[in-house]
Amino acid sequence: MVKRLVLINVVVYFLQILTRDALTPWFAVYPVSWGVLEVWRLITYQFLHGPILHILFNMIVLYFLGSVLERHWGGKKFLIFYLCCGMMGGLVYPLLLAVKIIHPHPEYGVLPLVGASGAILGVLAACAIMFPNIVMIFYFFPLPIRVVALILTLLAVAGIITGENAGGEAAHLAGMAAGAGYVLSGPWREKYKLRTRTGAWEKKMAAQRDLQAEVDRILQKVHDSGIHSLTSKEKRTLKKATEAEQERQRL
Repeated sequence: MVKRLVLINVVVYFLQILTRDALTPWFAVYPVSWGVLEVWRLITYQFLHGPILHILFNMIVLYFLGSVLERHWGGKKFLIFYLCCGMMGGLVYPLLLAVKIIHPHPEYGVLPLVGASGAILGVLAACAIMFPNIVMIFYFFPLPIRVVALILTLLAVAGIITGENAGGEAAHLAGMAAGAGYVLSGPWREKYKLRTRTGAWEKKMAAQRDLQAEVDRILQKVHDSGIHSLTSKEKRTLKKATEAEQERQRL
């Protein structure tokens, strides 16, 4: 899955070059265009990039750290996680603009949001929590991944405060928060799933006990009064119990 994502990003980047960036108006996140609910942009903006270093950094991190998570989770779960982290960045950017926590660029106004950085930093945050012994080369210096995550968080906060690429930095932070939140909430989610499954199993067992008690009553009635004494509802109950027993035997 990681290799496919890298390939799609590279192909789209070359399409941007060949079309002279004609894709951005259609697929980037433009907060001012959200009146028509162009929700596809939350996905598509993640595959658009700006300068070559933008996509180069993102794809290097995706290839190495994304592969770690894919091996741990599997391709499908990783893909959902990756896209959701990116979507969080695409949601936060227009939201912060709307409530005026961040402001349009003083020279260029409201800029479109492009890039996989929110998703990539979500991956980095997840790896920093799950695999803290990973060492990354950060500007030619080997650093523990948690230190890199902290540095990038501080840089994003500084970018928002100073207004330098505030929208992009907000998306970065949102992606990191989504990635960290997903991993940290793992124990709670597992307990919830277990409780839900246990409750469903108990309900199933209770329903089977009730059905068996009703079947026993009906069979006793047949023994005492004959099968012609059964009502239509009782006959349906016997048929249901017979089908359930046949299904268990097939399993």
